[in-house]
Amino acid sequence: MTLTSTPDRPTTIVAAEAAHFGKMAADWWDPKGSSAMLHRLNPVRLRYIRAAVDAHWGADAAGFAPLAGRRALDVGCGAGLLAEPLARLGAAVTGLDAAPENAAAAAAHAQAGGLSIDYRAGSVEDLDGERFDLVTCLEVIEHVGDRGAFVRGLAEAVAPGGMLILSTPNRTALSRLALVGAAEATGLIPRGTHDWERFLTPEELTVLLASEGLGVRDVTGIAFSPATGFTLGPSLALDYILTAVPA
Repeated sequence: MTLTSTPDRPTTIVAAEAAHFGKMAADWWDPKGSSAMLHRLNPVRLRYIRAAVDAHWGADAAGFAPLAGRRALDVGCGAGLLAEPLARLGAAVTGLDAAPENAAAAAAHAQAGGLSIDYRAGSVEDLDGERFDLVTCLEVIEHVGDRGAFVRGLAEAVAPGGMLILSTPNRTALSRLALVGAAEATGLIPRGTHDWERFLTPEELTVLLASEGLGVRDVTGIAFSPATGFTLGPSLALDYILTAVPA
């Protein structure tokens, strides 16, 4: 399914960004390919999401399907690295990506794995009023055009009693050095992936979310070291993940 923007609500998709990530579709699931960094980051993000889900809905931390009976939307889903685990946690998952190549690769991978996931190519502001219990948007907002309109689309997609989980790099000297400088120079991230000027600080993102009726409940840092890899913790200097709920 492809979503189409309307004249009165132009798309927040940046064509060059969609094309950049669409080129990675073929090897998205290769842990040593162009998305290798996401493969290393994914377990940490999933750990955060599982804890947030258990806390929000009072789920059994030892249960296998805490999202059973709930709808989840993964915005900027790529080829499904997060959407598939969400489906295995019991959710009815919709994956949305700006690049049609990614949506197609995601659908093929899910089908091969016996998973039923509704993958779509398009923009979040064109969901036509659909609501989801859980909305995830990880490492995406720094790549969109109109961030205000994008956050509005995310907020409108969160059902009453639901929540949004969002992660993004912080705009700090460390993120410039690590994510734009070292990571791209060494090939850990494809060149041209990040524009440091488009990174958002937690304070800026909190204001954007509040303007659309979402209150931030938690902000947790994502740090990296060669010895331990990615970890959750108090430092927001590199990257952070947050939970927001309708105020």
